[in-house]
Amino acid sequence: MALHVTKDASAAPDTDTDVFASTLSGQILPKYRIPEDHSPTEVVYELLRNELLLDGNASQNLATFCTTWSDEGVHRLMNVCLDKNMIDKDEYPQTAEIESRCVNILADLWNAPAGTTATGCSTTGSSEAAMLGGLALKWRWRERRRAAGLPTDRPNLVCGPVQICWDKFARYFDVELRQVPLEPGATGLLPHQLAEYVDENTIGVVAILGVTYTCDYEPVAELAAALDRIQAEHGWDVPIHVDGASGGFVAPFLHPDVVWDFRLSRVASINTSGHKYGLAPLGVGWIVWRTADLLPADLVFNVDYLGGDMPTFALNFSRPGGEIVAQYYLFLRLGRAGYTRVQQACADTAQYLAGEIEAMGPFTLLYGGEGGLPAVSYKLTDPDGAGFSLYDLSDRLRMRGWQVPTYPLPANRQETVIQRVLVRHGVTRDQIALLVEDMRRAVDHLRATPPPAPATPPRSGFHH
Repeated sequence: MALHVTKDASAAPDTDTDVFASTLSGQILPKYRIPEDHSPTEVVYELLRNELLLDGNASQNLATFCTTWSDEGVHRLMNVCLDKNMIDKDEYPQTAEIESRCVNILADLWNAPAGTTATGCSTTGSSEAAMLGGLALKWRWRERRRAAGLPTDRPNLVCGPVQICWDKFARYFDVELRQVPLEPGATGLLPHQLAEYVDENTIGVVAILGVTYTCDYEPVAELAAALDRIQAEHGWDVPIHVDGASGGFVAPFLHPDVVWDFRLSRVASINTSGHKYGLAPLGVGWIVWRTADLLPADLVFNVDYLGGDMPTFALNFSRPGGEIVAQYYLFLRLGRAGYTRVQQACADTAQYLAGEIEAMGPFTLLYGGEGGLPAVSYKLTDPDGAGFSLYDLSDRLRMRGWQVPTYPLPANRQETVIQRVLVRHGVTRDQIALLVEDMRRAVDHLRATPPPAPATPPRSGFHH
């Protein structure tokens, strides 16, 4: 007896239910004009998801400081907050309250003076936060100069090897950036160098807690002491802004005895990146001032067209509130002990990697993961005699999916080419052990079959 199947006339045809048999999947996706008609949600989602597989694997991106793993609670809260515009504090008062709580927590974490009002805000990342800190330095310097009847046309900012955001700040806001060259053997700004670069027009000194190039800390307390001596000799009261883009979420948990924060009266402001070692998703940063008077009132705008009258200090305007809520969620979920465990696990893995790299033979460590960020930086011991360059090694590792940046050190040390590996939350010991094995195989291959000429630097060899 034959089996008869009655088709449901309302059922969707295979071309609508099977993504890769759909009409849209049989076409080259539109790139220059919006399509004429709509397409099924799941078809578009799966096709875009499939295309995104061409990106690098975020868990193998050892160049980035940024969060590449978040737990399910973060994902759920981010979805809840998709429609929350954090700039509209009248419409979303609880998101504003959560932002304020985060500022209070950071001020306490960074040892702001007891009894003071926590003053700060969230930003799109540490770069915007750094620029806000720089603007406050410039405004206060200008106010002092005007009050004394002195010219205000030649402000300068003194720093060591800094992230590109400080070059942007200097160019955008008409400030001379006095970038102090690295001394031989140094990985950051040294206190004795300040006397040559600081003068009456210096709006501030930027100290880096976690140098982007090498990952160790600049000696903030010693820099403050050097500025004390300069003030005693010349009368110039020069504040410090600490760029704690990464270290601001590491030092309080792993290095509580290192004095770098508001315990130093000369530290006026600190920026950090919540989406780096703060473990929050992209993109949220934070800026906090030691006391409220260090944020000039002229920089704060009152906005009255969102439903209420509210102050705002930012370079951006509308942005999502989800990252802020996620940051607070992480504060509550992890607490001090949880953050300490996470950062210590990363530091232990970085130190394991440092030992393995040092034992391989051709490398010399510049930073081995102790006393600074959970990271490792190193160079070829004998670049001329190795038979390959670190750029060759980067290319070889990329064949296995690893993204390990190679780049020269900044001014006065540009002949030294280094690599850097960052260990973040979600990067496991086993994963790093696999990297070590791939590095050994890559080194053996490059030694056995040297490239015709060592690879030259790519146009963009350095990653943040």
